[in-house]
Amino acid sequence: MKKIAIYGKGGIGKSTTVSNLSAAMAARGLKVMQIGCDPKADSTRNLTGGSKIQTVLDVLRDNTDITLEDIVVEGDLGVLCVEAGGPVPGVGCAGRGIITAFEKLSELEAYERYQPDIVLYDVLGDVVCGGFAMPIRGGYAEEVCIVTSGEMMALYAASNIAYAVKSFGKRGYASLKGLIFNAKNIEREDELVSDAAREIDTDILFKIDRNPMIQKAEDLGKTVVAAFPDSALAEEYNKLSRIIFP
Repeated sequence: MKKIAIYGKGGIGKSTTVSNLSAAMAARGLKVMQIGCDPKADSTRNLTGGSKIQTVLDVLRDNTDITLEDIVVEGDLGVLCVEAGGPVPGVGCAGRGIITAFEKLSELEAYERYQPDIVLYDVLGDVVCGGFAMPIRGGYAEEVCIVTSGEMMALYAASNIAYAVKSFGKRGYASLKGLIFNAKNIEREDELVSDAAREIDTDILFKIDRNPMIQKAEDLGKTVVAAFPDSALAEEYNKLSRIIFP
């Protein structure tokens, strides 16, 4: 079982990328678990018909005696979907929700029961503190990928995440695998991302060009891989999936 955390600034297309990766891996016959680690709890919605699933925190608020069936939902192509969730707005710490979710999945022996080939953690990367750093420093993820565009704030977040990963890596935690370049078609974007990769001292794993097919798929509540499996873009996600998990 391989565990990979995928970080990135909010709004960068991280969840879209992770969901399509999950679908591409599942289409290859792999058993995939995707765990959303964002208080918005929308990481897996394109795997579940466009609907949000109940989060671990929401379920625990109603009943502390829960089962895996209460928090793990099978989505398109058999992808196992989990959303950590967040606190009631204005109360509590969003990072704490991630910690609680991870602890509950461990307690219920989720990995032992489902035996996924790969677990993808979709993690908000605007901040890398507390619970948001849990996949890196808690021994959950083996590798970290960062989704970025050439936009200034996306690159700034990528730099901060890379610094955190390398700091924790010195203690034997997750290593930085590289950048996933999710293009926004801004001026000099290739150059900006290449420069950032050099400064961070990491590789650009793959570039995903901006494509209206992504929105068309999301309007259907699906990934590109599920909605348009024979498209060139679906093949691009398949190529990326083989880079992430050969």
